[in-house]
Amino acid sequence: MASEDLILVRHAHAERDAASGRDIDRPLSTLGFTQADAAAAWLVERQLRPARALCSPALRTRQTLAALRTRQGDFPVVDEPGIYEATPGELVALLDRHRPASPLLLIGHNPGLETLVTLLAGGRSTDGRGMPTGAIARLRLRAGVALEPGAAELIEFWWP
Repeated sequence: MASEDLILVRHAHAERDAASGRDIDRPLSTLGFTQADAAAAWLVERQLRPARALCSPALRTRQTLAALRTRQGDFPVVDEPGIYEATPGELVALLDRHRPASPLLLIGHNPGLETLVTLLAGGRSTDGRGMPTGAIARLRLRAGVALEPGAAELIEFWWP
């Protein structure tokens, strides 16, 4: 049976504050730009070109996405406001709306992403190892299988 890949990327390291004072406007730090480029290189090395990318509206996620596109060229991107501050359940519903694009890439935030990885791969929403800034989790599930606890296999986990 065919399979689908989900690639979950936590945005790279961001500045603590934004000029506007709003969290959503926090830009990547110098370290963050380095992490984003390393994440992009890792994806290129594995020939993981997204069929579609879903991106939070936060500046730091959009800047992380820009680094990926610089290395991989253009690929379809959907701006998804629902990713910002999303719960794992909200992320599952969002991913379901965009399947079966494979690989489907989502660039978002913690704690939602690290909990989602643990939920999909381990069947529980606790005991996660964390997901550092710039980290990538590659999950695989059988095509057509519902996104539910324990439905995916964690194929690779990488961080800069």
